[in-house]
Amino acid sequence: MKKLNLIVISGLCAFALSNCTEPSGPNTKRGAVTGGLIGAAAGGIIGHQSGRGLEGAAIGGAVGAGTGAVYGNAQDQEQRARQNEGH
Repeated sequence: MKKLNLIVISGLCAFALSNCTEPSGPNTKRGAVTGGLIGAAAGGIIGHQSGRGLEGAAIGGAVGAGTGAVYGNAQDQEQRARQNEGH
């Protein structure tokens, strides 16, 4: 249990610090929230099958938020590139 908590907290810290390089756009934020909610729900359901619903929800939420933020950031960068081409 302690090892799992350490992994989850380390992952969340790494994710939070990775956003310090440039301001995140609206798609990054929306993707992180949406991915976190979907991941938490899926992780909770999967974790419930093994009797660890809360742990599954925490892990699923962290993975989903990270994945959603990466996808949203890609969309934000694409929009910035299109805007820069227009200038």
